[in-house]
Amino acid sequence: MHPFLNRLSVAFFLLIALACSPDKRQPTGEERVWQDGLGREVRLPQQPRRVMAFASSMTEMLFAVCDTANIVGRTPQCDYPAGVYSKPIVNNYPVDYEQVLALKPDLVFTVEGITPLDVAARLEELGIPVYYQKYRSVEDIFKGIEDIGRIMGREQQANHLADSLRKQVKAIEQRYNQQAQKQRVLTITWSDPIYVYGQNTILTDQLRILGAENAVQEVFDQPYPALTREYVLKLNPDVLLGGSPERLEKEFFSLYPELRKIAAYHNKRIYAPTGNLIERPGPRVVESIVELEGFLYP
Repeated sequence: MHPFLNRLSVAFFLLIALACSPDKRQPTGEERVWQDGLGREVRLPQQPRRVMAFASSMTEMLFAVCDTANIVGRTPQCDYPAGVYSKPIVNNYPVDYEQVLALKPDLVFTVEGITPLDVAARLEELGIPVYYQKYRSVEDIFKGIEDIGRIMGREQQANHLADSLRKQVKAIEQRYNQQAQKQRVLTITWSDPIYVYGQNTILTDQLRILGAENAVQEVFDQPYPALTREYVLKLNPDVLLGGSPERLEKEFFSLYPELRKIAAYHNKRIYAPTGNLIERPGPRVVESIVELEGFLYP
Protein backbone atom coordinates (compact mmCIF):
# COMPACT_ATOMS: atom_id res chain seq x y z
CA MET A 1 0.00 0.00 0.00
CA HIS A 2 1.19 3.53 -0.77
CA PRO A 3 2.49 5.24 2.45
CA PHE A 4 -0.03 8.06 2.10
CA LEU A 5 -2.93 5.63 1.77
CA ASN A 6 -1.60 3.65 4.73
CA ARG A 7 -1.60 6.80 6.87
CA LEU A 8 -5.17 7.51 5.79
CA SER A 9 -6.14 3.97 6.75
CA VAL A 10 -4.69 4.34 10.26
CA ALA A 11 -6.33 7.75 10.70
CA PHE A 12 -9.68 6.33 9.57
CA PHE A 13 -9.33 3.44 12.04
CA LEU A 14 -8.66 5.84 14.91
CA LEU A 15 -11.62 8.03 13.99
CA ILE A 16 -13.94 5.02 13.92
CA ALA A 17 -12.55 3.77 17.25
CA LEU A 18 -13.05 7.20 18.80
CA ALA A 19 -16.59 7.40 17.52
CA CYS A 20 -17.45 3.95 18.85
CA SER A 21 -15.62 4.08 22.17
CA PRO A 22 -17.62 4.78 25.34
CA ASP A 23 -17.35 8.22 26.88
CA LYS A 24 -15.29 7.65 30.02
CA ARG A 25 -15.13 11.29 30.95
CA GLN A 26 -18.40 11.01 32.86
CA PRO A 27 -18.08 9.11 36.17
CA THR A 28 -20.48 6.24 36.76
CA GLY A 29 -21.33 4.11 39.74
CA GLU A 30 -18.90 1.49 38.44
CA GLU A 31 -15.96 3.88 38.26
CA ARG A 32 -13.55 5.32 40.78
CA VAL A 33 -11.60 8.55 40.50
CA TRP A 34 -7.91 8.35 41.35
CA GLN A 35 -5.21 11.00 41.42
CA ASP A 36 -2.07 9.79 39.70
CA GLY A 37 1.54 10.76 40.38
CA LEU A 38 1.24 13.89 38.24
CA GLY A 39 -1.87 15.07 40.09
CA ARG A 40 -4.15 14.17 37.17
CA GLU A 41 -7.64 12.84 37.88
CA VAL A 42 -8.03 9.42 36.28
CA ARG A 43 -11.39 7.66 36.11
CA LEU A 44 -10.96 3.90 36.19
CA PRO A 45 -13.21 0.88 36.30
CA GLN A 46 -14.01 -0.20 39.84
CA GLN A 47 -11.88 -3.28 39.17
CA PRO A 48 -9.60 -3.06 36.10
CA ARG A 49 -9.26 -6.45 34.45
CA ARG A 50 -7.06 -5.74 31.44
CA VAL A 51 -3.92 -3.67 32.03
CA MET A 52 -0.51 -3.03 30.56
CA ALA A 53 2.39 -0.63 31.02
CA PHE A 54 4.35 1.60 28.67
CA ALA A 55 7.49 1.37 30.85
CA SER A 56 9.45 -1.83 31.40
CA SER A 57 9.91 -0.96 35.09
CA MET A 58 6.14 -0.79 35.55
CA THR A 59 5.66 -4.02 33.63
CA GLU A 60 7.90 -5.61 36.26
CA MET A 61 5.71 -4.06 38.97
CA LEU A 62 2.56 -5.45 37.36
CA PHE A 63 4.03 -8.95 37.21
CA ALA A 64 5.10 -8.66 40.86
CA VAL A 65 1.66 -7.56 42.09
CA CYS A 66 -1.10 -8.56 39.67
CA ASP A 67 -2.63 -11.77 38.48
CA THR A 68 -0.63 -12.22 35.27
CA ALA A 69 -3.82 -13.07 33.39
CA ASN A 70 -4.79 -9.40 33.78
CA ILE A 71 -1.66 -8.19 31.94
CA VAL A 72 -2.48 -7.99 28.24
CA GLY A 73 0.69 -6.65 26.61
CA ARG A 74 4.29 -5.52 26.89
CA THR A 75 6.66 -3.09 25.22
CA PRO A 76 9.61 -4.15 23.05
CA GLN A 77 11.94 -3.21 25.94
CA CYS A 78 10.27 -5.53 28.46
CA ASP A 79 12.54 -8.51 29.19
CA TYR A 80 11.80 -9.41 32.82
CA PRO A 81 10.37 -11.58 34.28
CA ALA A 82 10.29 -14.50 31.85
CA GLY A 83 6.50 -14.35 31.76
CA VAL A 84 6.61 -11.13 29.71
CA TYR A 85 7.50 -13.13 26.62
CA SER A 86 4.05 -14.71 26.61
CA LYS A 87 2.45 -11.28 26.13
CA PRO A 88 1.98 -9.52 22.78
CA ILE A 89 4.31 -6.62 22.00
CA VAL A 90 2.94 -3.09 21.68
CA ASN A 91 5.19 -0.40 20.26
CA ASN A 92 5.55 2.51 22.68
CA TYR A 93 8.10 4.65 20.74
CA PRO A 94 6.02 5.87 18.99
CA VAL A 95 2.82 4.45 20.43
CA ASP A 96 0.98 2.19 18.02
CA TYR A 97 -2.59 3.19 18.82
CA GLU A 98 -4.04 0.45 16.64
CA GLN A 99 -2.16 -2.23 18.59
CA VAL A 100 -3.25 -0.75 21.92
CA LEU A 101 -6.90 -0.60 20.88
CA ALA A 102 -6.79 -4.20 19.67
CA LEU A 103 -5.78 -5.34 23.18
CA LYS A 104 -8.67 -3.42 24.80
CA PRO A 105 -6.92 -2.48 28.06
CA ASP A 106 -9.00 -0.98 30.87
CA LEU A 107 -5.91 0.95 31.97
CA VAL A 108 -2.38 1.78 30.82
CA PHE A 109 0.26 2.47 33.47
CA THR A 110 3.26 4.62 32.66
CA VAL A 111 6.04 6.65 34.25
CA GLU A 112 6.72 10.38 34.21
CA GLY A 113 9.04 11.19 31.33
CA ILE A 114 8.25 8.00 29.40
CA THR A 115 4.90 8.82 27.82
CA PRO A 116 4.19 12.36 26.56
CA LEU A 117 1.02 13.92 27.92
CA ASP A 118 -0.37 14.42 24.42
CA VAL A 119 -0.13 10.65 23.87
CA ALA A 120 -2.03 10.05 27.11
CA ALA A 121 -4.67 12.55 26.00
CA ARG A 122 -5.11 10.74 22.68
CA LEU A 123 -5.50 7.37 24.41
CA GLU A 124 -8.04 8.82 26.82
CA GLU A 125 -10.00 10.21 23.88
CA LEU A 126 -10.10 6.63 22.63
CA GLY A 127 -11.51 5.48 25.97
CA ILE A 128 -8.27 4.13 27.51
CA PRO A 129 -7.27 5.76 30.84
CA VAL A 130 -3.56 6.42 31.43
CA TYR A 131 -2.15 6.44 34.96
CA TYR A 132 1.26 8.02 35.65
CA GLN A 133 3.64 7.34 38.49
CA LYS A 134 6.76 9.35 39.31
CA TYR A 135 9.73 8.53 41.49
CA ARG A 136 12.26 10.67 43.29
CA SER A 137 13.48 8.13 45.83
CA VAL A 138 13.61 4.41 46.54
CA GLU A 139 10.67 4.83 48.91
CA ASP A 140 8.63 6.25 46.02
CA ILE A 141 9.05 2.93 44.23
CA PHE A 142 7.60 1.06 47.20
CA LYS A 143 4.68 3.50 47.37
CA GLY A 144 4.17 2.92 43.64
CA ILE A 145 3.91 -0.83 44.24
CA GLU A 146 1.30 -0.23 46.93
CA ASP A 147 -0.51 2.16 44.61
CA ILE A 148 -0.85 -0.54 41.96
CA GLY A 149 -2.12 -2.94 44.62
CA ARG A 150 -4.91 -0.56 45.62
CA ILE A 151 -5.97 0.06 42.03
CA MET A 152 -5.90 -3.60 41.05
CA GLY A 153 -7.50 -4.99 44.21
CA ARG A 154 -4.23 -6.72 45.19
CA GLU A 155 -3.38 -4.75 48.31
CA GLN A 156 -2.25 -7.71 50.37
CA GLN A 157 0.26 -8.88 47.75
CA ALA A 158 1.52 -5.35 47.08
CA ASN A 159 1.87 -4.36 50.74
CA HIS A 160 3.70 -7.58 51.58
CA LEU A 161 6.18 -7.01 48.75
CA ALA A 162 6.72 -3.33 49.59
CA ASP A 163 7.23 -4.04 53.31
CA SER A 164 9.72 -6.82 52.54
CA LEU A 165 11.72 -4.54 50.25
CA ARG A 166 11.68 -1.73 52.85
CA LYS A 167 13.12 -4.07 55.49
CA GLN A 168 15.93 -5.10 53.15
CA VAL A 169 16.78 -1.48 52.36
CA LYS A 170 16.73 -0.52 56.03
CA ALA A 171 19.16 -3.33 56.87
CA ILE A 172 21.54 -2.17 54.13
CA GLU A 173 21.26 1.47 55.17
CA GLN A 174 22.09 0.64 58.78
CA ARG A 175 25.39 -0.90 57.65
CA TYR A 176 26.59 2.34 56.11
CA ASN A 177 24.86 5.21 57.91
CA GLN A 178 28.01 6.06 59.86
CA GLN A 179 30.30 6.44 56.85
CA ALA A 180 32.67 9.31 57.61
CA GLN A 181 34.09 9.55 54.09
CA LYS A 182 31.56 9.30 51.31
CA GLN A 183 32.69 7.81 48.02
CA ARG A 184 31.82 10.06 45.07
CA VAL A 185 30.27 8.08 42.22
CA LEU A 186 29.86 9.21 38.61
CA THR A 187 27.60 7.11 36.39
CA ILE A 188 27.73 7.66 32.65
CA THR A 189 24.98 6.64 30.24
CA TRP A 190 26.63 7.79 26.99
CA SER A 191 30.15 8.65 25.93
CA ASP A 192 29.88 11.20 23.13
CA PRO A 193 28.62 13.57 24.41
CA ILE A 194 29.06 12.62 28.07
CA TYR A 195 25.61 11.99 29.56
CA VAL A 196 25.42 11.06 33.24
CA TYR A 197 22.98 10.28 36.03
CA GLY A 198 22.21 13.64 37.59
CA GLN A 199 21.42 14.59 41.16
CA ASN A 200 17.66 14.34 40.61
CA THR A 201 17.64 10.60 39.83
CA ILE A 202 16.85 7.61 42.02
CA LEU A 203 20.50 6.56 41.78
CA THR A 204 21.33 9.45 44.12
CA ASP A 205 19.09 7.93 46.79
CA GLN A 206 20.50 4.45 46.20
CA LEU A 207 24.00 5.81 46.78
CA ARG A 208 22.83 7.61 49.93
CA ILE A 209 21.53 4.32 51.30
CA LEU A 210 25.02 2.90 50.74
CA GLY A 211 26.79 5.76 52.51
CA ALA A 212 28.06 7.20 49.22
CA GLU A 213 27.03 10.16 47.07
CA ASN A 214 26.44 11.16 43.50
CA ALA A 215 29.51 13.03 42.28
CA VAL A 216 27.11 15.34 40.43
CA GLN A 217 25.87 17.61 43.20
CA GLU A 218 24.49 20.37 41.02
CA VAL A 219 20.83 19.98 40.06
CA PHE A 220 20.33 20.36 36.31
CA ASP A 221 17.05 20.81 34.46
CA GLN A 222 17.49 17.36 32.91
CA PRO A 223 17.82 14.26 35.10
CA TYR A 224 20.54 12.96 32.76
CA PRO A 225 22.60 16.04 31.89
CA ALA A 226 25.44 16.30 29.40
CA LEU A 227 28.74 17.28 30.99
CA THR A 228 31.93 18.66 29.53
CA ARG A 229 35.22 16.86 30.03
CA GLU A 230 36.36 19.83 32.13
CA TYR A 231 33.36 19.38 34.41
CA VAL A 232 34.06 15.66 34.84
CA LEU A 233 37.72 16.37 35.56
CA LYS A 234 36.67 18.83 38.26
CA LEU A 235 34.30 16.26 39.81
CA ASN A 236 37.17 13.77 40.05
CA PRO A 237 34.95 10.80 41.04
CA ASP A 238 36.25 7.99 43.25
CA VAL A 239 34.14 5.45 41.35
CA LEU A 240 33.06 5.42 37.70
CA LEU A 241 30.07 3.34 36.59
CA GLY A 242 28.97 2.77 33.03
CA GLY A 243 30.96 -0.08 31.55
CA SER A 244 33.82 -2.48 32.01
CA PRO A 245 37.36 -1.02 32.18
CA GLU A 246 38.09 -2.49 28.76
CA ARG A 247 35.00 -1.02 27.16
CA LEU A 248 35.42 2.41 28.68
CA GLU A 249 39.10 2.48 27.75
CA LYS A 250 38.05 2.02 24.14
CA GLU A 251 34.84 4.06 24.04
CA PHE A 252 35.39 6.75 26.68
CA PHE A 253 38.98 7.40 27.74
CA SER A 254 40.25 7.19 24.18
CA LEU A 255 37.96 10.14 23.40
CA TYR A 256 38.93 12.07 26.53
CA PRO A 257 42.50 11.01 27.43
CA GLU A 258 42.81 13.79 30.01
CA LEU A 259 40.12 12.04 32.09
CA ARG A 260 42.61 9.29 32.87
CA LYS A 261 43.65 11.69 35.64
CA ILE A 262 40.48 11.07 37.67
CA ALA A 263 40.76 9.04 40.88
CA ALA A 264 38.47 6.27 39.59
CA TYR A 265 40.81 5.57 36.68
CA HIS A 266 43.97 5.85 38.74
CA ASN A 267 42.62 3.46 41.41
CA LYS A 268 40.95 1.09 38.92
CA ARG A 269 37.48 1.70 40.35
CA ILE A 270 35.53 1.30 37.10
CA TYR A 271 32.51 -1.02 36.97
CA ALA A 272 29.69 -2.12 34.67
CA PRO A 273 26.28 -2.19 36.40
CA THR A 274 23.54 -4.36 34.96
CA GLY A 275 21.53 -2.13 32.63
CA ASN A 276 18.03 -3.39 33.37
CA LEU A 277 18.68 -3.08 37.12
CA ILE A 278 20.17 0.38 37.46
CA GLU A 279 17.91 1.87 34.79
CA ARG A 280 14.57 0.62 36.10
CA PRO A 281 12.76 1.95 39.18
CA GLY A 282 10.95 -1.31 39.85
CA PRO A 283 10.67 -4.17 42.35
CA ARG A 284 14.27 -5.23 41.67
CA VAL A 285 15.62 -1.97 43.08
CA VAL A 286 17.08 -3.81 46.08
CA GLU A 287 19.01 -6.08 43.70
CA SER A 288 20.38 -2.93 42.10
CA ILE A 289 21.44 -1.54 45.49
CA VAL A 290 23.16 -4.83 46.37
CA GLU A 291 25.03 -4.75 43.05
CA LEU A 292 26.16 -1.18 43.73
CA GLU A 293 27.23 -2.27 47.22
CA GLY A 294 29.56 -4.81 45.64
CA PHE A 295 31.19 -2.09 43.53
CA LEU A 296 31.59 0.34 46.42
CA TYR A 297 32.78 -2.16 49.00
CA PRO A 298 34.55 -4.94 47.08
